[in-house]
Amino acid sequence: MDFWICATCAVEHAEKVEVCAICADERQWVPAEGQRWTTLAELTESGTRAEVAELEPGLLGITSEPKVGIGQQAKLVCTPAGNLLWDPIGYLDDDAVARVREQGETVAIAASHPHMFGVQVEWSRALGGVPVLVAEADLSWVARPAPVIRPWSGTVDPLPGVTLSQPGGHFPGSAVVHWSAGADGRGVLLSGDTVFANPDRTSVSFMRSFPNRIPLSAAVVERVTKHVEQFAFDRLYGNFGTVVDADARGVVRRSADRHIGWVRGDFDHLT
Repeated sequence: MDFWICATCAVEHAEKVEVCAICADERQWVPAEGQRWTTLAELTESGTRAEVAELEPGLLGITSEPKVGIGQQAKLVCTPAGNLLWDPIGYLDDDAVARVREQGETVAIAASHPHMFGVQVEWSRALGGVPVLVAEADLSWVARPAPVIRPWSGTVDPLPGVTLSQPGGHFPGSAVVHWSAGADGRGVLLSGDTVFANPDRTSVSFMRSFPNRIPLSAAVVERVTKHVEQFAFDRLYGNFGTVVDADARGVVRRSADRHIGWVRGDFDHLT
């Protein structure tokens, strides 16, 4: 086996280490019983499989059953000029790769932040060695270096109508994808954990750590919100299957104002 997978976050590693640095960080967690490792072969032998489903025309969701690591839902944005694989999961199999290839050429792979790296290099290998775009600010978190990894910063357009940009926040390099043709032309934002789609589907959250409940400051929340407000989008997809189906741009602004008000103390009378 030429790489290992952290069983807790499902990020690929070139070699075993004492503890996965991503999980040891205050934004994640290491199990009480300590670091655990797995492999693709072990996961496959245990019955893990990848599942691919259409979320809307031109957008596929990719998950694993059972969930591996954090258990995100990857997205495949499909355009006439090629496809982008976003937030790759920590598992793949031949059937999932075949389904992705059926949609046309994948021109790039990108993750919103290090928690979502998954087995990004292995996905690249399976799809013909396509570039893996990693935010320059988060390069130090890459645990399986490879020639396919390409640093980026600021804003890039991997495909016409598909923009990868970097508001930061959750991580310095935290990114979002704007897909202008999504939602029947009203625009879609793939927000990762940069802007977290809440279970109520009518609000979003902004956090440094979600599992450990560390909030971002009012200033950073305002910065992230102003950044995404440059885009027109009506729908927002989080990375765990939750969708803000309509008026998502307005939802982001209202949620930001609520967050800012709470951390400023505007609602202390309710506590």
